[in-house]
Amino acid sequence: MNEGNLSNKSKEFLQDLRLYLFSSGKNSEEIEEIADELEVHLSEAEKNGKSIDKIIGKSPKEYMEMVSKEMLIDYRTWIKYICLIVFGSFSFTIFTDLLEGNLSYSVLEMVGHVVIGAIFITSIITGFKYISTTNKSVKIQGLIILIIMLLQITLFIGLIYLNRAIDTPIIHFGNTGSLIIGVVAGLFIIGMSLWAKTWILIIIVALFTVPDYLLGLTPLKNETQLIISPWITFGGFAIYLWASYKLEKK
Repeated sequence: MNEGNLSNKSKEFLQDLRLYLFSSGKNSEEIEEIADELEVHLSEAEKNGKSIDKIIGKSPKEYMEMVSKEMLIDYRTWIKYICLIVFGSFSFTIFTDLLEGNLSYSVLEMVGHVVIGAIFITSIITGFKYISTTNKSVKIQGLIILIIMLLQITLFIGLIYLNRAIDTPIIHFGNTGSLIIGVVAGLFIIGMSLWAKTWILIIIVALFTVPDYLLGLTPLKNETQLIISPWITFGGFAIYLWASYKLEKK
């Protein structure tokens, strides 16, 4: 349905409801069916001069929780998302590693990426639920998402240093294996960018890859490069978020 006839309060609630149900692992089609049905009730209520509270009650959070409990969790879709996130976390480091030669990863690295993926999923779910159930400003919502993203970057950097400090068995992939993994990772990043209609994944990969490559061409010591590289990554990401915010505001 067209939400143009609804009040801003009703529109915001429908958006929050969709976000809450999605972060609760519900099926996208069922979410839209619920939202469309509720939209009809809200539209009729507003035409009759009734408040949105007559439909959803005085606690939007309790209403969202009630609707969520009546819906089944879409495990199939969430397993797909989990696989994409875990593989995506590997993709961000694969291109940097390819610049150094054939791919090889320690057990700690592989387990670490899975753990970071799990933390990312948990933080996204928690963050989305918090945003959808609290009436925060757009700036606060953006700050929450930024904190989640910075947490992931920090964990990745921490994993790099931890892997250098702790020795675990290493798996070598060789020339052919490295080439195949690189091509698959590239197709994955491009495909996800086209699906999501955003350059964010490609930009993140570039921010992780290009600084290390360019610094490697300088006479700077490795220790100095390790200190400078994260700051370039953080700075580049901050500039991208700032530019995106300005464009969105316009």
